[in-house]
Amino acid sequence: MKESDRLPFSLPKGWIVVEDVFVGMGSNLGDKVGNCRGAIHKISNLEGCCFVKCSPFYRTDPVGVEDQDWFVNAVVWLQVEITPHQLMEKLLAIEAEMGRVRKKRWDARIIDLDILLFGNRIISDPDLKIPHPRLHLRRFVLVPLVDIAPDLEHPLLGVSMKKLLDRCHEPDQGVYLMEGT
Repeated sequence: MKESDRLPFSLPKGWIVVEDVFVGMGSNLGDKVGNCRGAIHKISNLEGCCFVKCSPFYRTDPVGVEDQDWFVNAVVWLQVEITPHQLMEKLLAIEAEMGRVRKKRWDARIIDLDILLFGNRIISDPDLKIPHPRLHLRRFVLVPLVDIAPDLEHPLLGVSMKKLLDRCHEPDQGVYLMEGT
């Protein structure tokens, strides 16, 4: 177990900690909605994870890149009994199983799964950053997150997701609700 996975306190023998986790997902290749639904199904069946809720799907403009197709984005709320690194390993395995090949940063992708928040944990490891370092700057993450947890507080910024969204004035970040998804 990595040091950053340890809780800052000891538990009595036999106790299990269940933490609320929010995972962002996006797809801009192939059947985007189908890719997101497939990822939700796979995440829902992970050992140590319990599916709570998924936001509606949103059609979003690409951010930080040009010449890419639009995305479908959503946020999944889980309750987990596993560590942050164990969850990240499982999410990366789902991406690989679904055909994601990592060539370069922000490349088009079949599926992208990011841990946005893991309880109130703050982790800054070379291979894992929680909360997601750009969560508060991205409307395509904040809009679906506010749909399912508007009062959730950012553990570093001490501000609700709703307030972060209200402060996020990025006109280039088009986020459009996909009716019927």
